[in-house]
Order: sequence, then C-alpha cells, then structure tokens
Amino acid sequence: MKLEIKDVTKNFKTKTAVNNFSMEVETGQCVGLIGPNGAGKSTLIKIIADILYADKGEVLLDGQKISNMKREIGYLPQYPDFFHWMTAKETLFFMGQLSGIAKDKLIEEVPAILTKVGLFNEQNEKVQTFSGGMKQRLGIAQTLLHKPSFIVMDEPVSALDPIGRREVLNLIQEIKHETTILLSTHILGDAEEICERFVIMKQGKKIEDTTIDKLLTHNNKSVVHLEIASENMLWVQLIEKLPYVKNVEVSGKRMKVTLENVQKNKDMLIRDALENKIDIVRFEVGSSDTLEEIFLKMVVSV
Repeated sequence: MKLEIKDVTKNFKTKTAVNNFSMEVETGQCVGLIGPNGAGKSTLIKIIADILYADKGEVLLDGQKISNMKREIGYLPQYPDFFHWMTAKETLFFMGQLSGIAKDKLIEEVPAILTKVGLFNEQNEKVQTFSGGMKQRLGIAQTLLHKPSFIVMDEPVSALDPIGRREVLNLIQEIKHETTILLSTHILGDAEEICERFVIMKQGKKIEDTTIDKLLTHNNKSVVHLEIASENMLWVQLIEKLPYVKNVEVSGKRMKVTLENVQKNKDMLIRDALENKIDIVRFEVGSSDTLEEIFLKMVVSV
C-alpha cells in the first residue's frame, strides 16, 4: 500500500501545526517521521489515520482517499487506552468485534497475535497489572489484529523505560517485514535502528527527506579530533589562524578541527604541533558530526 500525502495543511486557531506538507511512503518501507516536540508530527499522524481532517490537501492510500481505506490502516497512539478491568484477551476480543471481525475468526487470531507480541502467558491478566511496555505491546496487538496493510505509530516508545523500549523496538523490527510502517518520534536513535528512511519536520514543514547514509555523507567534513595537554591550550589561538584550518571547536582539552582537505592537511597540522612542542594525547581523523548532532543542527538552525 503506497501512502501519498499531498500539500496537507492543518491550522488550530492562530497556530499552523502542519504547513503544506507532502511526502510518499512506498509499499514495504519503514519510514521515520522525525522532529522535536511541537513539530507537528502527532497532528500529521492523526490526519493520516483519519482522526483529524486537513484544512487543505489530501491523503491517499493505494490511490484512494484515506477515509475510504480505514480498514487497511492500523493506528497506534502514543498512549494506548484500554479498560483496565479487562484482561488482555478480553481487550482484543472487544476491539476485534468493534472492528467487525467475526467471533470464530477472533478465537483463532487472538491467541496467535498475543503470542506474536509476547503476551500469550499474560492473556488472562488484567490490563491494570501491565507495565508500560506490556501495554504498548498490547496496543501493537490491537493494531495488527485486523491485518492492516499500513501501520501508523505515534511516538511508540518515547514514554517507556529502557526495558519496555527494547521490547517494543524488537517487536517493530519483526513486524516491519510484513507491512508498511510510518512512525513518529523525537528520539533519533530509535528511528535509526528501525527505519530505512527519515522525514524530518520542523514547525509543521518538511525540511529533509533522506536515508542515514545520505545524511551522514552530505554532512561529512574533513575533520580531526585532538586532545592536548592543558598547558598547551594557547596553541588553539595559533591554529585558528592557519590558512588550511576552517574551524576549531574546543571542549575542555579536546578539539574538533575542520580542515580544507583532511588528507593533505593533517600532516601539516601534526608538523605545526611538533614545532610548537605540543603534547598530543589523542589525534584521530573522523567525520565531523554524529547523526544526533546533524539532527540537532537541522532542527535548531533551519
């Protein structure tokens, strides 16, 4: 199922939550919708899930309006809400019947789906006894119950402790091979682990649509990482004036030096250090930024 979002805009009084947003998700992809809190991710997710209506633009699934394709969509909210007095098994039967799934089909499917999400042994336990990770896995079970072709997840792990996060991430890794997934998160590391592609939002707009490799390659620079003895820190003022040094960032005794050409200039920098009798503790050639640093620069400065 191919998802197409075309020029979607959503306003709330004086605030534009989603601003002329367009993107596509091809069948079989797992795409991360990334952005800081308040970027408009949850609003867009709810428009895709046909919970909110767009003021402008349209959302299509397999070429059809999203409102006509709701049976093909699985939606996992950030905080799945259940009747706490029901058991896990009762919850899925109840939700399945609301979705129009026949009782005999549920008798067959519910145990299988509980096994899939790792809750079969807890199927007769009341939801009120569940941890956050267990509730989220039950939410995924509910999302998968009617076998959707496309799943939308809103911040599926952001509210979980490390154990719950790992449980849910592992589960998403498994199900992404069976269906198309779009998930929103502000935790880049989670998206990096699961998704092949990132769409980055800021203030309701799309500012980047890329893969991990392209993002790192595009932002890769010729840098060296240096650590020197504290008594040599005045050397920083000297290398900042060298013609082949483009930028110097200092953190304590550590420096990140951006060069015009790392292959040509790193030996020149070492030679300058030796001439000035600098005590080099560490000298490492490497890319300029981590994925997290690139993301932060994009959402802060764009």
